[in-house]
Amino acid sequence: MKKLLIIALVSLAFIQCGEDSDPFLIQNGAIGNLTKEIKIKQVDSIFASDSIVKINSSPNALETQGEVAIYENGGKQLLLLSPQKENDPNSPITNIQVLDPRYKTDKGLSTASTFKDVKANYTIDNIETTINAVVIFLKETDVYLTIDKKSLSEELRYDMNLEVEANQIPDEAPIKYFMIGWEPSTE
Repeated sequence: MKKLLIIALVSLAFIQCGEDSDPFLIQNGAIGNLTKEIKIKQVDSIFASDSIVKINSSPNALETQGEVAIYENGGKQLLLLSPQKENDPNSPITNIQVLDPRYKTDKGLSTASTFKDVKANYTIDNIETTINAVVIFLKETDVYLTIDKKSLSEELRYDMNLEVEANQIPDEAPIKYFMIGWEPSTE
């Protein structure tokens, strides 16, 4: 009986160890294998099988630093990563633009979602108006979204002082930018 129990426990441990985390799952503090503790210089090892394009790094930099774009082999752009400090390879990543619709939250929100999906699954914390868009911050999540003002009624498009409310955004309004913002740790 003891042998059977030990075999069952060992088998269960192997099964759980064999399960890979979803490389496209967006959670608080993580997107796939990328976590908010990762430094920009560590991106090379996390996305080793993908292409990394250094956008704003100095030409003589030995390590990855500055803003980088992540491309899948085959050319499809996945993410745009921005560190807290452009010239510091030890800087944490603080801002991510999600470009590939395979990246989804546990509630299914992705770049392919509409505002209807946002309202159905999340509580809106705040809506800020910019010149060309509204930025929607979601409660209890690192995600914030941008919706182009072209999706709004004409009276809301041109007055910067008007506060846009969730019920004024059409359900079919597409997400223009799907962003993740991480506060750097204070270590």
